[in-house]
Amino acid sequence: MSEKKNIARAAGVLGFATILSRIMGMVREMVVARLFGAGFATDAFIAAFLIPNMLRRFFAEGALTSAFLPTFSEWYTQKGEQEARNLANVCFTLLTMVMAIITLLGVIFSPVIVHLMFPGFKSEPAKLELTILLNRLMFPYIFFVSLVALCMGILNTVRHFFTPAISTIFLNISMIFCAVFLHSRFQIPIVALAVGVLLGGVMQLLLQIPVLYRKGFPLRLRFDLKHPAVRRIALLMGPSVFGVGVYYLNITVGAILASLLPQGSVSYLYYAQRMFEFPQGIFTVSVAQAVLPSMSRQAAAGEMDALKESLAFGLKLTLFITIPAMAGLLICSTPIFSLIFMAGAFDYAKAQQCGVALFYYSLGLSLVALVRVLVPAFYALKDTRTPVLTAFIAFVLNLCFSLALMGPLKHGGLALASTLSALGNMVLLLYFLRKKIGPFGGRGIFLAGGKAAVASIPMAFAVYWAMRLADWSQQGHKLVKGGVLGGAVVVGVVIYLVFAHLLRCEEAHEAVMLFRRRVLKR
Repeated sequence: MSEKKNIARAAGVLGFATILSRIMGMVREMVVARLFGAGFATDAFIAAFLIPNMLRRFFAEGALTSAFLPTFSEWYTQKGEQEARNLANVCFTLLTMVMAIITLLGVIFSPVIVHLMFPGFKSEPAKLELTILLNRLMFPYIFFVSLVALCMGILNTVRHFFTPAISTIFLNISMIFCAVFLHSRFQIPIVALAVGVLLGGVMQLLLQIPVLYRKGFPLRLRFDLKHPAVRRIALLMGPSVFGVGVYYLNITVGAILASLLPQGSVSYLYYAQRMFEFPQGIFTVSVAQAVLPSMSRQAAAGEMDALKESLAFGLKLTLFITIPAMAGLLICSTPIFSLIFMAGAFDYAKAQQCGVALFYYSLGLSLVALVRVLVPAFYALKDTRTPVLTAFIAFVLNLCFSLALMGPLKHGGLALASTLSALGNMVLLLYFLRKKIGPFGGRGIFLAGGKAAVASIPMAFAVYWAMRLADWSQQGHKLVKGGVLGGAVVVGVVIYLVFAHLLRCEEAHEAVMLFRRRVLKR
């Protein structure tokens, strides 16, 4: 099977697993919005959860994955399974010790961290104290999810993608269960959500262990601080923290600045970001995770032409998926919140405010997606400096745009600043990568993006017309709203695929062929 087919197949598996997880995540946000709304307690929970979640994205899913996977893949390919098993156990041991220390320090210094990160809460002492309490309860989540990220790197290297992708469903299930059945048992009801986060982290880790055992990688303690690969991973991890995590750092900056805006702004950005991450998690992350092992193996074998081909295909596939998704989100931003969240403590005014943030975030969907695919290409080539440079510039851009736009556009300006920052980051990454490896099919990538944009135009008109068939300002009427939105999505997808076929999009053909092979095989 060619690398293109391997990437497409892996992306399909990851996408399917992630769809299940994201659907449960959607249910989770519906439960949270309905029980707690968007205000005092929700702002405190989101702020408290943001801290361990930020560390998860920086260190676990970001730096650890980007540094560990290429090194482990090289070790597995060149030195064999036994040496790779030893490396996995050494990394497991060191990571357990390091994350235990970080978790303990995080719990102890939660008051300092919260004071520094959310200065706007100082004017509301009750919200500040609640945020500190919730942060202390949830901080151990980073310990468990870091070990989950290590397991994910091992399993992805041996081409098992489903279990790591679906593990987050257990976090969502845990949070939903605790919110529904335990919120009345706590003096402060939203504490139940924090308990759900911690329990979900434990469940995610427990899910990986038997799969690793079946794949021949049982995790055991192995104290070997002088292992030659450990130093390489550590050196790669440092710069990777900033290179991979700049997008999430920008989101964190947005949340910090939102604490200075009117109450509810933190929640509006959070809910919008969750909706924005739905297509990101299903498609973009799936493609990025699928293409990284292929590029890592090709870089280790010195197959630069094959690496360029894998990278170009990953970028084309990303554009083919995200451009129509971006168009759909722009048109459906407020209707989505009206259908999914508008009930109980969440009224239409809040749906509109969340829709504003989602609109500005959605402008950058393809930009963020391309960054997520480009950055791993540098790490596959053992280049950690360039992504750090571009990430730092993007961070400065985001901060400047945020300060300039948060006044006139409020929380919408913070979302727009994130999009503009992603644009700067993407342009710089493309420029430096081309200088590093030479041309990698830029014209073909641009043409693929152009075809996707053209095919999205008739789709966008059809979806816009369909949205006018429902009154989104009214509570209830879920069947009507759901029918209109669901029908618009189905019709939009069909129209897009038809026009993509007429335009002879290579990625559409690859997806159809993959589907046919899977169906015929079954």
